[in-house]
Amino acid sequence: MIKGLHALLYTPKPEELRAFIRDKLRFPFTDTGEGWLIFDMPEADLGCHPSVRVFHSISFYCDNIQKTVEEMKSRGVEFTSGISDEGWGLLTHFRMPGDVEVELYEPKYEKRTRSKSRRVHVMQKRKTKTRK
Repeated sequence: MIKGLHALLYTPKPEELRAFIRDKLRFPFTDTGEGWLIFDMPEADLGCHPSVRVFHSISFYCDNIQKTVEEMKSRGVEFTSGISDEGWGLLTHFRMPGDVEVELYEPKYEKRTRSKSRRVHVMQKRKTKTRK
């Protein structure tokens, strides 16, 4: 059974990038030894979008983009775009060491929590039906 998503960022400046994620984004981490930090994500999701070319993208999301941008700027994070309304959410971009640019967005849609996933919901329905 798949338990999560493990994303990788490749850069010629891994130490700087790890320090940025640890100190600026403040993600908890596990030190696997010799400075190799594996960061814990509070949530993750995966989207599949149409495109004429094949590529992948990293996005972080938040509940309040204005507040999150202010907090991150106070920690020295460089934003490369203003906040725009894309219809599906509010979007901006910021740069991490190694010239890694990522998205930050505030979704306008309601994200499901793990306990509300389709599989859990279906399993709960089945248990309710068998109890009656």
